[in-house]
Amino acid sequence: MLQTWWFELLLPRIGLARWAERGRSARLQKIARRFRVLAVELGGLMIKVGQFMSSRLDVLPPEVTSELEQLQDEVPPVEFDEIRALAERELGVPLARAYAWVDETPLAAASLGQAHRTRLAADDAAIAGFTDVVVKVQRPGVDELVEIDLAALRTIGERLSRIRFVASRVDAPALVEEFAVTSREEVDYLHEGANAERFAAMYADGSRITTPDVAWERTTRRVLTLSDVTAIKIGDVAALRAAGIDPRAVARAFAEAMFDQLFGGGFFHADPHPGNVFVTPHAADADGRAWSLTFIDFGMMGEVPPDLRSGLRQIVIAVSARDGKGLVDGIQEIGVLLPGADTAELERALTELFARFGGMAFGDLQNIDPREYRVFADEFGETIRDLPVQLPENFLLITRAVSLTSGVCTALDPAFNVWESVEPFAQKLLREESRNVVADAGRGALSYARTVAALPTRIDHLIAKIDRGDLAVETPQIDRRLESLEGMLRRTIATVAFAALLIAGALLFASAPALAVILMIASAVPLGAALFGGRRSRRRRRIPRR
Repeated sequence: MLQTWWFELLLPRIGLARWAERGRSARLQKIARRFRVLAVELGGLMIKVGQFMSSRLDVLPPEVTSELEQLQDEVPPVEFDEIRALAERELGVPLARAYAWVDETPLAAASLGQAHRTRLAADDAAIAGFTDVVVKVQRPGVDELVEIDLAALRTIGERLSRIRFVASRVDAPALVEEFAVTSREEVDYLHEGANAERFAAMYADGSRITTPDVAWERTTRRVLTLSDVTAIKIGDVAALRAAGIDPRAVARAFAEAMFDQLFGGGFFHADPHPGNVFVTPHAADADGRAWSLTFIDFGMMGEVPPDLRSGLRQIVIAVSARDGKGLVDGIQEIGVLLPGADTAELERALTELFARFGGMAFGDLQNIDPREYRVFADEFGETIRDLPVQLPENFLLITRAVSLTSGVCTALDPAFNVWESVEPFAQKLLREESRNVVADAGRGALSYARTVAALPTRIDHLIAKIDRGDLAVETPQIDRRLESLEGMLRRTIATVAFAALLIAGALLFASAPALAVILMIASAVPLGAALFGGRRSRRRRRIPRR
């Protein structure tokens, strides 16, 4: 932090920017290397932090990300004897009886667990429906290590909460507890297995997104046995090209899958770094696509509540339309801006952001003069600092998922344009919103129709009471008043029905012009009723006076 402050902030301000830039590459690589060594030494959650940063090619320089990429695959493995001992304690039988064969060389060593290729015994394979599996065994002592890391984070969160600037914007202790819940769930493999099955149910057709199956007979809290779905890692661009797969198409498909999880289903993979997503070649489908995305490692999953999902959908639509006001409305709906915040300056800043940088790919942004970035960041940062903002609950994992998605897509395609990826999804959301509006209008029209249908009967009952003298009145003009009231109600209902049909037609005109025209033509019926329905003459009833 001190080096960054000295070389990136202080020296450029006193006219020594060129001197600071001279050794920047070597300096950043040295810092990243020191962090990588520290993360491996500490283990646990520190490795996950490094893995997260290694995927941020969109915001971190390549000197940093290339060094931290080693944390995705080169976490030091645990000795197999320790893995064997833990697995046998969990399964309750010797490993030779639990599996027909076990590869002692680890397939992958992660921050919290270690994976080995194995084969199920014949009886277990008959039950599961597959033979080749990967068994994931928790690192010995990882529970205690996670609790130590969480205790350190709680201390940091408590100290941050004493700083007024931080406390007014984020409940740091609550944020740590949210992360603690996710971390504890990640070391519970029974929970991960249930997540895998729930995620698989979202893509039951298996055509574009696939997942491993769980062998529950050989799964416990610390041992997870899954079908072997190993394929090309999504970050291995050379292997993708060798298999005849376009990395740019993979980037678009991956972004679409993550958008659909976040803003559609609401249950999403919160750790989609390159080590957790494969590209699996197969026979071409009806669209000519000969590969699918395979997600693994479902320990860290997130869920978007319906109210938060509604606000996120509004944000996606606003970003696609470059609508500063719509984006502010979406930000307010998800609870980032506290009530009473003056949003005029934020709307102006976002509108300027869209006007200057909207539509640019991350690769294009790297060619912009850093001084322009600095000026805009200073102005934008001042606007944000003056606003009462806070991070809502469940936002931590959403931010992580979006950040990793952006980094992976940029690694696959340096010219990846997030605006182009958002637009088709935003159009889909707009069509869904239009259908919802039409459905609401239809329900409203049905309700009004029922009211209109019941109105003559009710009025007849009322007039019958008057004829029988069961209703006391003080004026002979009540009959005309009833007629006037009935006509007014009919015209009001007809006007509302006309407006509902006309608005529904206008909203649908872009996506379904045929249906829109039918709705607009149909609106002429209630319009005629509203204009001429009150001119019918009625026979006046004689009302006895009491």
